[in-house]
Amino acid sequence: MSAVPSLTEFELAAQSLAEVISHTPTLPSRALSDIHGGTVLLKMENLQRTGSFKIRGAAYRLSRLSAEERSRGVVAASAGNHAQGVALAAQALGIPATIFMPLGVPVPKLLATRGYGAEVVLEGETVATSLRLAAEFSERTGAVLIHPFDHRDVVIGQGTLGLELLEDAPDVDTVVLGIGGGGLIAGVAAAVKARAAELGRTVRIIGVQAENAAAVPPSLAAGEPVDIVTRPTIADGILVARPGAIPFDIIKELVDEVVTVSDDDLARAILILLEQAKVVVEPAGAAGVAAILAGKVSGTGTTMAVLSGGNIDPLLLQRVVSHGLAASGRYLTIRVPLPDRPGQLARVSELIAEAGANVIEAMHTRHGHGLQISEVILELSVETRGPEHSEHTLDTLRRAGFEPILVAD
Repeated sequence: MSAVPSLTEFELAAQSLAEVISHTPTLPSRALSDIHGGTVLLKMENLQRTGSFKIRGAAYRLSRLSAEERSRGVVAASAGNHAQGVALAAQALGIPATIFMPLGVPVPKLLATRGYGAEVVLEGETVATSLRLAAEFSERTGAVLIHPFDHRDVVIGQGTLGLELLEDAPDVDTVVLGIGGGGLIAGVAAAVKARAAELGRTVRIIGVQAENAAAVPPSLAAGEPVDIVTRPTIADGILVARPGAIPFDIIKELVDEVVTVSDDDLARAILILLEQAKVVVEPAGAAGVAAILAGKVSGTGTTMAVLSGGNIDPLLLQRVVSHGLAASGRYLTIRVPLPDRPGQLARVSELIAEAGANVIEAMHTRHGHGLQISEVILELSVETRGPEHSEHTLDTLRRAGFEPILVAD
């Protein structure tokens, strides 16, 4: 059997999933088109059932289980999106499901997984640990392990998204989407390339990884999947130390380019999607938009960014928005040394108001920071309209004789 699934396999999978998944909208983004210099479309898979593309692969994988396998139940490991997909698919098919999740899993994802009827086991610090525990559970109980990306049926299920992309936008030239373990991009690349060839066209596929968890570039260099040491990233949905063997074979053959983005890039993407597109997207789901904003996606024609998931913890969203504002030069924290005499706080506030900026938070202290007895420190969080306005605000304070110090976010 070929490593790359056929177009027929994707079409049959799409038929079998028709009653399970939603055909999510594809909408143009004027703001991103202006930034990119060409038409940008958003495939809003964040509006999919369970809030993520993961339901496609999970549901298709479970639908292919035999009656005997279903009787044994299924087990999976996930930080959230795969867990919800497996739980919902198992509930629909009447299959007992056990999901191992790491201790730090976002509460909304935990509650949603339990809400779909799965038994959730919270254990371990990382998804890798949860996956090991799920595999041990499978060996011990006979439950079928549903891997989040390294299985042919999962890749085919995820690839049904590729058929939708070309159905929605048959003239698309470039598709940009995030890569974790590789199941989504492998399926989409195979389906899109096959359908485009049938239409006599070519479509570029660009994968995006968080720079703190970018295992695919070194794997491509080595010609096989390799392990990397990951660092923390807000994009927990693509925090994977090694791409799956099955997806990697397809990525190596069909994905045209792989780029990386920073957490600042991801935060900016979430912010612009909130403000301009009016949609909520999790960090991993915003990877394609982050790459566009960072200037990592070149070429003319129509570009489609896949918003692969929208399951973000509200507390994380609050932090990400603040970080995104800072990364966009619209939110700055400054520390202003002042002589300890009346009226200084009022004078600084007046100058900031004259500059057209807005003070969000203020702290006035006589303690710490190596202060002399006659000095105080004023620390301010200030909202501005962008980098130029931020610099204008700082210059206004400097011209008045103050020495503002920019505090890193």
